Amino acid sequence: MKIAIVTGASSGMGRQMAVEIGDEFGGIDEIWVIARRGERLKELEGQMPAGIRCFAMDITCQKEREEFGQVLSKERPNVKILVNGAGFGKIGAVEQIPAGCEADMIRLNCEALCAMTRLALPFMSPNSRIIQFASAASFLPQPRFAVYAATKAFVLSYSRALGAELKGRQIYVTAVCPGPVKTEFFDIAETTGKISVYKKLVMADAKKVARKALRDSAMGKSVSVYGLTMKGFLALCKIIPHQWLLAAMTAMDRELS
Repeated sequence: MKIAIVTGASSGMGRQMAVEIGDEFGGIDEIWVIARRGERLKELEGQMPAGIRCFAMDITCQKEREEFGQVLSKERPNVKILVNGAGFGKIGAVEQIPAGCEADMIRLNCEALCAMTRLALPFMSPNSRIIQFASAASFLPQPRFAVYAATKAFVLSYSRALGAELKGRQIYVTAVCPGPVKTEFFDIAETTGKISVYKKLVMADAKKVARKALRDSAMGKSVSVYGLTMKGFLALCKIIPHQWLLAAMTAMDRELS
């Protein structure tokens, strides 16, 4: 049985990726969707040609990950696509964000992502895909988004190294690095601070980001960046000293707030 596994499928980009996989990949027999909110996962049933199997679980919990691993070991599916879409961020100065929130970001965005990847890898065959959601925040340290940006820099680095390791097995890893996307992500992020005005001006459409991510993954690209604005931002981050860009971002925040 060929399956796709999607974490964070109850909302945001995880949910959008599950929908797009269901619509675009006729060879997938089941999509295993994972999130803490089981009732949101149930809403996906019957919405796409592929079967849906719901796992209401917290992927930051080692015990629950082990139980999911037991399901994989028992059923031994052919995991053709793994999407690590679970993640969250909090906006605000480091001293303003509760320490527990910072630890939770690291646990979900980094530790759980690596753990879910390790669980899926033994069941992946040649020409399979791993899609990891990083962010354009991974290109440059982000004042008032410091921990989130650092976790996404980890995801980008990890994904590129993993892709090099798995190339011989013909398993292709793509780090998806969108800028701000119109999803529920910012409902959570803005509970501790407000998004910068200039970021609101470049908000992307979730469906378009997901479709490009899948196209880039199919082409074997190691990084997927949606939109000319974010591609330009990536180019700037490569050629301009980061301290200058950080100063400019801080000044823009001050000017536009």
